[in-house]
Amino acid sequence: MLVYLIIGTTYGFAAAVQPGPFQTYLISQTMNIGWRRTIPAAFAPLLSDIPIAVLVLFILSRVPVWFEPILHIMGGLFVLYLAIGSFKIWRKFEIHKTTATQAISKAVLINLLNPAPYLGWSLVMGPLFLTAWRDAPANGFILLISFYGTMILLSIGIIVLVFTAKNLLPRIDRILVGFSVFFLAFFGMYQIWLGINLI
Repeated sequence: MLVYLIIGTTYGFAAAVQPGPFQTYLISQTMNIGWRRTIPAAFAPLLSDIPIAVLVLFILSRVPVWFEPILHIMGGLFVLYLAIGSFKIWRKFEIHKTTATQAISKAVLINLLNPAPYLGWSLVMGPLFLTAWRDAPANGFILLISFYGTMILLSIGIIVLVFTAKNLLPRIDRILVGFSVFFLAFFGMYQIWLGINLI
């Protein structure tokens, strides 16, 4: 159970601080309408990921057992790819602001149109959730709660940080991305190790 708590928290942290459409949207919303009205948008992944997760789990639950190690290894390689991308961003860090002023519905739409949740659930969260669920249903719930709990709480933290420390934001955000490089690299290697052990 503790393993899945750590995995969910680690991946949730990395997902929250990854520069991308969703984080950019949260930053621009905060700049335009303030932190109080932006906080509901931090919960958008809960709404957008439900149909994605259901679809992916439906497909993965019908995948032959022999294919699971391959999925874990592919997921590990994908996460290592994200770690390399984060490292490049960390080296030349830059924040891109947009002028979006829409509410949570746009945040959900951004997530639905973003390939990251589909890839994340297909290659990482989906196989991990099924492994955790087969160990014990409670482990599956722990994985989901720690992942989404960490991602949402950290997103809220970023929203408040953007509003209260606008001048310090680039430096702090760069530090967070640096941490995500380490977490993603560790998590990617763990996924590959898990896949090899299942062979």
